[in-house]
Amino acid sequence: MEQKRIYFDNAATTQLSREVLDTMLPYMREKFGNPSSIYSYGRESRLAVENARKSVAKILHAHPAEIFFTSGGTESSNTAITGAVRDLGCTRIITSAIEHHAVLHTVEYLRNRGEAELVFVKLLPNGHVDIPHLEQLLAGGREKTLVTLMHANNEIGNILDLHTVGNLCKAYGAIFHSDTVQTVGHYPFDLRNTPVHFITGAAHKFHGPKGAGLLYINENVSIQPFIHGGSQERNMRAGTENVYGIAGFAKALELATASYAEDSKAIKENKLYLAEQFKKHIKDVTFNGDAFGKSLYTVLNISIPKTERSEMLLFNLDINNICASGGSACTSGADQGSHVIRAINNDPDKVAVRFSLCRNNTKEEIDILVEKMKELV
Repeated sequence: MEQKRIYFDNAATTQLSREVLDTMLPYMREKFGNPSSIYSYGRESRLAVENARKSVAKILHAHPAEIFFTSGGTESSNTAITGAVRDLGCTRIITSAIEHHAVLHTVEYLRNRGEAELVFVKLLPNGHVDIPHLEQLLAGGREKTLVTLMHANNEIGNILDLHTVGNLCKAYGAIFHSDTVQTVGHYPFDLRNTPVHFITGAAHKFHGPKGAGLLYINENVSIQPFIHGGSQERNMRAGTENVYGIAGFAKALELATASYAEDSKAIKENKLYLAEQFKKHIKDVTFNGDAFGKSLYTVLNISIPKTERSEMLLFNLDINNICASGGSACTSGADQGSHVIRAINNDPDKVAVRFSLCRNNTKEEIDILVEKMKELV
């Protein structure tokens, strides 16, 4: 009998929940109107979008006028960063070497076009941002600066203190964008009391649909659209709204918020259990980032000594119906290793693997994984 698939790559994407699908289905079939149309079919769709906006704003403690729906985290980050440079006058960008490519490739593109200078903040050996160095950089610059630093790293799980960085940005008059794709839907937010100008979200990271994203734009800043050609999203994003995706985003966020306390506790217990089992059974295993400190409760990134067998580990796990990731899932086709691991722990004699958990994972699955790893390594 074939073993059922065991999925440990939830930081890449999660399974759509049944309740979210049930919320989306009516907007795929009978409630199919274009939200920009004025007759009843259109009004029904418009209502779904605006109710979703209110719901998301309430959960994140933001104003509905600050919430914009996009196609996902990548578009949201592109919009915020480009807007900060072209509309808010930022001519210098401070970022880190371990950002998601949605941020890194955008800031590199703007630098290459001569639109902004690019500066990298130092990282500590455990992968956290060197806050004193960030302050030095902010204090040393005359130009209007954009700081773009992710709230939690998608590969090693390290969490940034948004308030510390936000307050520094405030003190030096900088614009602050944070890629919060790994934390929206996983942690409570209070945006009224968080000094940040832009944050992002993607429904598929918390059991919602792919292709539905969030951009929060603080009401004190105003940027131009990234996509032109229509007055949707209050003139902020042209194109017919992804109505069922937006309804799904709001439902997924509502469910994630309702079960946050029990889910986060259970997932964290499983993460610690997984780490213990690795320590016990896998020789010379090490943990990347600040795995047991300020870190996502969903992500565990390990390194093991490089051998012919361990280099084939992900492939062999896949053959055994176990899904994990070696780098960032967004680039898993072209495996050049992880830019994050290279930046913090560039040891050519080690192989890094990321396991990311969700509420559906069980201890039994962890035991099967560890047994297989013992065999394969």
